[in-house]
Amino acid sequence: MTFDHDDAGAASGLPEDDDIDVAGGAFEDDIDPDLDSELGDAAIDLEDELDVDDDDDDDDDGEDDDDSDDDDSSDDDDDEDAPKKKKAKSKKRKGSDEDEEIEHPNTPIPTKKKMRAALDKAFAGQDDIDDRLLDLFTNHAIALLEANRLMNLTAIIEPEEIAVKHYLDSWRVTRMIPLVARRILDLGSGGGFPGLPVAMAEPDCSMILCEAIGKKAKFLEEVVAKLGLKNVRVEHMKAEDYLATERVDLVLIRAVSSVRENVRTLRKVRHSVKDVVMLKGNSWGREVRAAEREAERLGFKLDTVMEHELPEEMGKRALVVYRAPGGDGL
Repeated sequence: MTFDHDDAGAASGLPEDDDIDVAGGAFEDDIDPDLDSELGDAAIDLEDELDVDDDDDDDDDGEDDDDSDDDDSSDDDDDEDAPKKKKAKSKKRKGSDEDEEIEHPNTPIPTKKKMRAALDKAFAGQDDIDDRLLDLFTNHAIALLEANRLMNLTAIIEPEEIAVKHYLDSWRVTRMIPLVARRILDLGSGGGFPGLPVAMAEPDCSMILCEAIGKKAKFLEEVVAKLGLKNVRVEHMKAEDYLATERVDLVLIRAVSSVRENVRTLRKVRHSVKDVVMLKGNSWGREVRAAEREAERLGFKLDTVMEHELPEEMGKRALVVYRAPGGDGL
């Protein structure tokens, strides 16, 4: 299949299908054949998706307004002609510990039994889930909600939604993308999503959680120590600052910003990254269209998109994979 530019409309200019793996071909040798049929059918037709009108999308893609993750957006200091207004905006995004209004100071804290029950329900029928992993999820969730009374970590505070929108959504990354023995960076980790659930499920990977806001980085350090996660390291800095001197195989981005802004955040360190995986909701098609020119200019190539449904009618999700200039694709 190739894109028909007359039919694709706003999708015009995207590479043909020998450049984009619309059927998950890059994953075919790596995906566990025993995956459930829902994830086995996750690969989608990019031409159809990019041509639809998603204006009715509610953008409920797990990108909570109060997650810290947009702190890792980079400045526009390499664009000499950029308007001053943009530069002022980028200054606001720098990570800091300045006072902020706590949006959920009375966050209800469920019992461990109730939180575990919600997780059991969310993961019912899923392969490769054991008590050890669900216990780790439970303990992290309780710590997350307790800390949420003191800082803005999540707008999702009901156990059932936490189980699905945070843990199941993050865990499914491990079912779609080969992560064993890979060096992974979670950009703007906030409360630890998706990095912590991924690291818990894949103990053979090396996970770096980059968080620019000090109190949130401290929370991550404490919870990593409490849970005994030996394959996780927390870095109190912006991801682009870390990548200025270090290299990783994969960057995970969830609840940060648009595809275009995420690409711009990584523009100066794009040669330190092989692949970028963005966890998105229904708006992914619109965002990919908007980012097309910027991504092409910077050398990021749309590689694969895999879509899946969350249970309990909690929404549609997509993994949008870009190959960085030095990457080989997944």
